[in-house]
Amino acid sequence: MSEEKKPKQGQINIELDEAVAEGTYSNLAIINHSVSEFVVDFVNIMPGKPKSKVKSRIILTPQHAKRFLKALADNVERFEKQHGEIKDYEKTPIPMNFGPTGQA
Repeated sequence: MSEEKKPKQGQINIELDEAVAEGTYSNLAIINHSVSEFVVDFVNIMPGKPKSKVKSRIILTPQHAKRFLKALADNVERFEKQHGEIKDYEKTPIPMNFGPTGQA
């Protein structure tokens, strides 16, 4: 191996094969955790279909989950600075009929 192809000290050589590079679409993430791990299941739910399958599962240590949370938050912040605020269209409206009703 030539000198220029060797990874420098402290660098990691990461390969990405073609199938993984294509990616998998997901519009739902289900997150569970135990004392030792976080499990994130990525699902693609289609309208009108009552059933779907987990497309990908990622298992993280609690420390890596926290690092992932920070990295994702940093990236969302940078995205919004460049492209504007990401609108959350899934906000649940506050119901106006919650709790007991009063009488005059």
